Amino acid sequence: MKKTKTLIQAYKPKNEQEEKDKQLMMEFLENNDDALIRDNLAAHITSSAFVVNETMDKIVFVHHNIYNSWSWVGGHNDGDPDLLHVAIKEAKEETGIKHIRSYDSDIFTLDVIYVKNHIKHGEYVPDHLHLNAAFLLIASEEDPLHINHAENSGVKWFQIDDVLDYISEDRMMPVYQKAFKQIETIRDSS
Repeated sequence: MKKTKTLIQAYKPKNEQEEKDKQLMMEFLENNDDALIRDNLAAHITSSAFVVNETMDKIVFVHHNIYNSWSWVGGHNDGDPDLLHVAIKEAKEETGIKHIRSYDSDIFTLDVIYVKNHIKHGEYVPDHLHLNAAFLLIASEEDPLHINHAENSGVKWFQIDDVLDYISEDRMMPVYQKAFKQIETIRDSS
């Protein structure tokens, strides 16, 4: 848990939304010893990734089974305090890409995301919050993509400039737009 707290504490928010979300996350971590596991039904830490190609003009998205939308990759930490490790593991599991590396070891974006109740593996999951740290990962376009049928029904490289046209989750649009703007800034400064 200490590793998680240290990484989130070190994060420099890029806007007011991230300042407030960081404050909420830090308070939640201080007051909930079970913040890294799904047993906390109110909220828990998750790790996600924006997986881009070397030139940062394409991104891998998966068609998520539960949300019926194209989306980033990521998942629950399930007790693992190493946020980056979880993001890379989830990216590999959900896309089939074997050659993935982190752009750097810092959190790329920070978001509190509302998750509507749903059924997963035949069990009811109540409304809750994902306290999410996302990382920027670099992957090879040469690696074959593989659908993880337990999680998604599609995996595809998209042009970053076009991918928002395929998103049907309105709640995620600001999260993606914020990240894509940062990716564009990095790409343009290279």
